[in-house]
Amino acid sequence: MVARKPRIVIIGAGMAGLTAANRLYTSAAGRDGLFELRVVEGGRRIGGRINSSEFGGDRIEIGATWIHGIDGSPVHRIAGEIGSLHSDRPWEWMDGFVEEEGRAVVEGGSQICPDIVDSVSTLFDSLMDYARGELDESPVFTGDTDTAAGGGRGLDFHRIAADAASAAASNLSVGSFLREGLNGYWDLAKDEDESRKSVEEAIFAMMENCQRNDTSACDLRTLDFNAEREYRMFRGEEITIAKGYLTVIESLASVLPPGVVQLDRKVRKIQWQAEGQSQALVENGISDSRPVKLHFSDGSVMTADHVIITVSLGVLKAGIGSDSGLFDPPLPFSKTDAISRLGYGVVNKLFLQVSNESKFPFLRMAFHRPDSGQRMQGIPWWIRRTASLTPIHKDSSVLLAWFAGKEALEIESLSDEEIVEGISATISGFLPKPINGKCNGEVGSGCGVKFSKLLKSKWGNDPLFLGSYSYVAVGSSGDDMDAMAEPLPKVDGEGCCSSASSPLKMLQILFAGEATHRTHYSTTHGAYFSGIREANRLLQHYQWAKKGLDDYN
Repeated sequence: MVARKPRIVIIGAGMAGLTAANRLYTSAAGRDGLFELRVVEGGRRIGGRINSSEFGGDRIEIGATWIHGIDGSPVHRIAGEIGSLHSDRPWEWMDGFVEEEGRAVVEGGSQICPDIVDSVSTLFDSLMDYARGELDESPVFTGDTDTAAGGGRGLDFHRIAADAASAAASNLSVGSFLREGLNGYWDLAKDEDESRKSVEEAIFAMMENCQRNDTSACDLRTLDFNAEREYRMFRGEEITIAKGYLTVIESLASVLPPGVVQLDRKVRKIQWQAEGQSQALVENGISDSRPVKLHFSDGSVMTADHVIITVSLGVLKAGIGSDSGLFDPPLPFSKTDAISRLGYGVVNKLFLQVSNESKFPFLRMAFHRPDSGQRMQGIPWWIRRTASLTPIHKDSSVLLAWFAGKEALEIESLSDEEIVEGISATISGFLPKPINGKCNGEVGSGCGVKFSKLLKSKWGNDPLFLGSYSYVAVGSSGDDMDAMAEPLPKVDGEGCCSSASSPLKMLQILFAGEATHRTHYSTTHGAYFSGIREANRLLQHYQWAKKGLDDYN
């Protein structure tokens, strides 16, 4: 009698799911056909939160954009191996345009002195380095104490950061820490006048808005301070991928035989056998031979021995929200508690194509605070926490702005006309006049900037994602991400058991995805490593893998 092959089903064809599939299929067991492998994807494309596309003649990234550090990065390695790191076409952010030509303008149209921008930026970066445990113990200065107006103040940013952490200890969020740091900066810089403080406040808020985009936290006061010290990036520069992030996904999927990846198969219900349940759950339609049963929206079903779930944290949050949720029986409290506590936010991109041939500058926007009395009429609330509006590269007619939190959700609901009207009003508030009284190839309101079309991402309301990426919220910790990664049902010891064990003691449900990685959460690196981790967990379970899981943590 021929032994039945174990069936492994992976839910989701994003970075985590396809990495797991690639690892399983290219293992010795996969090559020898010792198990059945399926990847079921609810959408009509692979990639998940990676979605490279074309707009206005340029290649764009609607989702994941950056490789966060290249030294040791597996994503960078794969992109290099497939020739995706360079292109004969310019690509987003990688032509030095930002550093060479970026300008910061305060609401009303005044360009900010670079020394002031540098001083506040150094303060902000020093605070974030301190939060991450990266700030050197020796004093950090902006310049010589004798330097006149501008950035040179001879301030000890390590002292400012340490004092800020102490002052914010009662509510140790990143947001409260940053604000205490700004107050400490002003206390030491005794030459401050209210006009300069107003500008510095606007610059600091601009830096906070960038951090909101990086973390997906709508409000930095919800972002846990202590978790920053666990977060890891690879060393080396941060880059975008010349030929598109999707090429990495396509490379991972290319080894899989036809039919392994099944698109447009949205899972409605996952039935599994929790500890203490009878193995013969005939009344629930679960076969004794395969302990997990997947129900799809089209009415079809699929049984499995093991299911690797790679859906987003947002989908998991929605899936535990009611008795009719995604899991039957419901997930144990240890799992749902972690899912509930962790943060998960929305980040959206807005692309606009300039219809004339004028050159739009790299514009960093510093907005005044609400009580300043200097706010301009006509600029909508949903753009006031946007940090920049910039061409995606030096010669591009495509502009890009990032939105996070409630502002990101708002642009999903606005019409194209409402967005263009709001962006145009904002441009008029920051570039009210042509440069030097002439257009000189640069657009201001006097140059009549117009847009021919726009494209926006809609991650918040997409039922397959319900947001963008995770963060460690105040009240949660890295322990919650470890709890997210624990397979079900729980077993004693190492969490693995022999293939001769009862089906109730097998690894029925495994979890992967960026929100399950303690140190690389929110990134494609976290998704990649989690996929490797769960694939190797199964291979080790059947003693197909010789390497331990520690090699991939």
